[in-house]
Amino acid sequence: MPEVIPFGQRLRRLRERRGMTRPLLGGLVGRSAEWVKAVETGRVGVPRLPLLLRLADVLSVDDLAELTGEERLSAASYTKAVHDGLPAVAAALAAYRFDHADEAPETVTALRLRLTDAWQAWHATGRHRTKVAAVLPDLLADVQHAVRSTEGKPRRQAQAMLAEVYHLAQLFLSFQPAAELVMLTGDRAMGAAQDADSPRAIAGAAWYMNHVFRDAGERHEARVELAMRAAELLEPDRDPDALARWGLLQLAVALSYAKIGRGGDAERFWDRADDAANRLGAGYAHPYLVFGRGMVDAYAITIRADLAQGRDAVAAAEAIDVAAMPSATRRAFHAIESARAYRMQREPLAVVHLLKRAYEESPETAQYNRFTRAAVAELAANGPALVRAEAETLRRRVGVPAAG
Repeated sequence: MPEVIPFGQRLRRLRERRGMTRPLLGGLVGRSAEWVKAVETGRVGVPRLPLLLRLADVLSVDDLAELTGEERLSAASYTKAVHDGLPAVAAALAAYRFDHADEAPETVTALRLRLTDAWQAWHATGRHRTKVAAVLPDLLADVQHAVRSTEGKPRRQAQAMLAEVYHLAQLFLSFQPAAELVMLTGDRAMGAAQDADSPRAIAGAAWYMNHVFRDAGERHEARVELAMRAAELLEPDRDPDALARWGLLQLAVALSYAKIGRGGDAERFWDRADDAANRLGAGYAHPYLVFGRGMVDAYAITIRADLAQGRDAVAAAEAIDVAAMPSATRRAFHAIESARAYRMQREPLAVVHLLKRAYEESPETAQYNRFTRAAVAELAANGPALVRAEAETLRRRVGVPAAG
C-alpha cells in the first residue's frame, strides 16, 4: 500500500519547496502564521474547498491531490481551463514537418509581418488565445522551415523569430493542463535565441523562462541567475529596445524575490526597472513585451500582493491607470492582480467589480487565470449576499464548477 501522508505534512512540503515562510503563506490566504503551523502539525484539519482552492492558487498547485492525497478531488477543473486549440498546438510542437523541404522558405520580412500580426492578436481586445491558436501551427512550421533552409544572417534572424513563436506558444499554453509543454516551449525558445547569437532574443527568452519557473514556484536562485546573466549581455544605453529588455529582466528578478517574501530585494530590483521605464519616457511601451511605465507601475501591485502587503497593494492599485497600456491582455491581467490585492483586504465588492472589468476587457485572460477561477467559485458559494449573484454570473462565464 502507498504511504499515507497527512495533509499537514503535504502542505509543509509544498510551502518549503516554494521557499515560503509560514507568515507569508498565512498572509496570502488570509490566515495567521499560527494557523499555518496548526494545520501543518495536524492540530487543524483539512480546510473546506474554497480555502483549499486559495492554497492551491498561492502554492501553484494544479491538482488538489498534491495537497489532500485524495485522487478523486482534483483542482484542475477549478484552476485551469482547456482551450479547443490545445490539441492542434500540441501536435504542431511535436511534429517535424519536411513535406515542403524542397520549397523556398518565405522571406524573413514576410515572416516578420506574420509574427507581428500574431503578437497584435495576442494583445488585442477579444479572444486572443483563439486568434493565436488559429495561426500558431502554420507559423511555427514556416519559421522552422526558414531556419532549416537559410544560412548566415537570414538564418540567425529566423532563429530569433522562432524564439518569439515559442514565446507565443508558451503564452497560449499557460494556465492550461500542459505543464510539460510550457517547459518545452520555454526551453526551445532559449535554444533558438542562443542559436541566433542574439543577446536581445536571449533576454526575451529569459523573461519568459522566469515565468515558467516562477509560476511553478520553484528554482528561485536559478531564475535570478538566468535573468542577471541575460541582462549582462545587453547594452541598455544603446537604444530603447535594449533598455526595455534590460528593465524587463530587472522586473523579473523583483518578482522572483517577492515570491519568496524577500521584500527588500524585490524593491531594489523594482527600482531598477522603474529607472529604466523613466528613461524610456511615459509614452513608451515595447511592441510585444509591453515593457514601459504602465507595466512597471502595475507590477508593483503584484509584488506587494506576493509579499502579503495587502494595504500597500491596494494603494498601488489605486495610484495607477492602465488604460493607456497598449495590450488588452495586460490591462485585464493587472485588473485581476488589483482584485487579488482587494481580496487580501477583505473587500469582496471591489474584487467582483475588478474581475468583471477584466472579463469585459479580455474574456480569455480572465477565463484562464488561476486566481480568477478560484475567487469566483469561492465568492459565488460563500461570498456576502451583495456579491453572490454577480460572482455566480462570472463563475458561469469563465466555466468554473460550483464550489459548493
